[in-house]
Amino acid sequence: MSSKNRTLPRILQTPAVVLLLIWMLVPLSMTLYFSFIRYVLNNTRRPEWTTPSPSNWRGFGNYEYVLNAKDFWFAIQNSVFIVTSILIITVVLGLGIAVLVNRKFPGRGIVRVLLISPFFVMPAVNAVLWINMILDPVLGLNGLAVAGINSVVDGLRDFPVLGWFFNLWPVLEPISFRATQTSAYAVIMMVAWQWTPFAVLIFMTSLQSEDESQKEAATLDGASPWSQFINLTVPHLARPIAIVVMIQSIFHLSLYAEIEIVSRGSGNKNLPYLIGEFTNNNIGAASATGIFAVILANIIAIFLLRMVGKSLMD
Repeated sequence: MSSKNRTLPRILQTPAVVLLLIWMLVPLSMTLYFSFIRYVLNNTRRPEWTTPSPSNWRGFGNYEYVLNAKDFWFAIQNSVFIVTSILIITVVLGLGIAVLVNRKFPGRGIVRVLLISPFFVMPAVNAVLWINMILDPVLGLNGLAVAGINSVVDGLRDFPVLGWFFNLWPVLEPISFRATQTSAYAVIMMVAWQWTPFAVLIFMTSLQSEDESQKEAATLDGASPWSQFINLTVPHLARPIAIVVMIQSIFHLSLYAEIEIVSRGSGNKNLPYLIGEFTNNNIGAASATGIFAVILANIIAIFLLRMVGKSLMD
């Protein structure tokens, strides 16, 4: 290909590349600049801090302030915990459901459509439905199920033979998933429910290209279904699993709506939520936290890209 033929495609690509660079670099540059100055929106004592002026230069003061904030390290730990838990649940459930749905049975097409539908629910709507209709300790399925179990056990306490056994059972109390200790689990459940269909879709598509002759040979050799799944299906799905993990990690590191709706950040914060709290007033601290979030995302991205690259080369 001559240099003249290579020049035209580059010229045509230039506007898109320049626009993409501006779209990425301008917000990042502004965030980096704000992270080094005192920029506080509501400060009647020091009104000069309410404008992003270079004269308000603070150096690494905002970073030190964020590092010493009481919720910073908890937000990082909670971010990693939530993302890791969601990934484990979605990959495991996605693998299991994809293998089951890949079999032939009546109504398979309808089942596939229903399985994918949760992925199209808006995150805020998903959180409202889960926390009010499913996890609510009084009116949700959580409270109704616990009340039903207590009612059944209470009726069996007078049973002639086994009544003494049910008298030993304690009265169950529904779990309040808005509480500090359990709100993170509520976020994990609702996000995993919404994103498992995404994993199922990717895995189902990949299973269509699995070599059936290998499975038939393994069956003739006496290999069990579990052995075939571990030694044939899972290696075949190595690349889709890596891609699912990478894409979901990018999205789940930026969770915000679910945490806001479930707990308003009470004992359940991640880095995006902490940035939102700082943004209410202290733009400098919010920008410094945003830089920390970018660093964390890049560390995870480098690890995941290496994992994806390794699986693609194998």
